[in-house]
Amino acid sequence: MTTTSSIKTAAPKLIQHQWHRASWADYAALRDDPNREHLKLAFNEGWLWVTMGAEGISHATVSDLFTSLLFLWAIQHPDQRFSSLGRCLLERAEVRASAPDLVLYVGPDYPQWQQGEPRRINLNQTRVPDLVGEISDTTLASDLDEKKHLYAALGIPEYWVVDVRGQRVFAFLLQENGEYLACDTSQALAGLPIALLDETLQRLAQGTNTSAAAWLSQQMATLGQEQP
Repeated sequence: MTTTSSIKTAAPKLIQHQWHRASWADYAALRDDPNREHLKLAFNEGWLWVTMGAEGISHATVSDLFTSLLFLWAIQHPDQRFSSLGRCLLERAEVRASAPDLVLYVGPDYPQWQQGEPRRINLNQTRVPDLVGEISDTTLASDLDEKKHLYAALGIPEYWVVDVRGQRVFAFLLQENGEYLACDTSQALAGLPIALLDETLQRLAQGTNTSAAAWLSQQMATLGQEQP
């Protein structure tokens, strides 16, 4: 993390892909700025992360693929209820905030917006997601370090880091000691091998994200047949 003093300048002057010393008020000012566009924020106990600009082609390709993955899994498991809220801002007021690329709730008790409420997920009032994930094109180091600690501190049971350039997925499950441990099978998408996600990413070299999703759908159907 950078040791930059408290933020007193506009977001465009911040160094991207670094954490900056800041207060919750600094974070909230950027969050609530009506003029901000394509600004992604994270905050963790006095440290602020700002990413500016629209996402690139590689990030968008993989992000859409993994969002499709969640829907494909839901279609294959109609007996369960899934709610995908990717890129929605998660906040635990005064302490932590982030907007993961992937946000998944499993079960009936998922957040639903009510008239008059802020357009974000208030973790002081609702439970944490079962799974969050970051699509890492240019942010891999932070997603495997600071963001990983942030989501562990929020108590999120499962965390994925999708390495776009390395064509692999780092998956972690939260342990009783409050730390993440690498896993090879998803807990939120019970029975889904992480290696299958790696294979899906690697198929992007020969085709589109929709063709990769179609292939993955076939593999998921096979998994369903193998389970008792």
